[in-house]
Amino acid sequence: MVVVGDVASQFCLPGEGEQEICLKSYLGKWLVLYFYPKDNTSGCTREAVDFTAALPALLDLGAEVLGISRDSPASHKKFAEKHGLGVKLASDQDHKVTEAYGAWALKKMYGKESYGVIRSTFLIDPQGKIARIWKKVSVKGHADAVIKALQDLKAGAGRTD
Repeated sequence: MVVVGDVASQFCLPGEGEQEICLKSYLGKWLVLYFYPKDNTSGCTREAVDFTAALPALLDLGAEVLGISRDSPASHKKFAEKHGLGVKLASDQDHKVTEAYGAWALKKMYGKESYGVIRSTFLIDPQGKIARIWKKVSVKGHADAVIKALQDLKAGAGRTD
């Protein structure tokens, strides 16, 4: 289980254009790393659109955004083009990175149990440590909550160290 203060688990995953996206390339910047279940579903689309709308504010705060799901790079490319997304998307088809961050778990829906992605967001600081975690994210207002948390962290409020 990942907790605030942990060093973020390193990874390299294929992006929407098959380019490799590695966590180490974000060192020195804040990173909003979010895990979502599936491209082009209503909640996941809303989340990606909201983070895209929040991108100017996040960039002003020194943060970039990366979304990860099990969808293929080709699916991510179509998803990004269809919705005009400005956030980067990476493909974790074997869900190893999703598991490493604790965003893969047994879920129950309509009385059936299956493993899947738990919508989660991790705010990673410029030194590569987990600064904030949101589990079982409710999409509405989430991007704004991430901006507020980043503002508070940068102002020195809410620090645990």
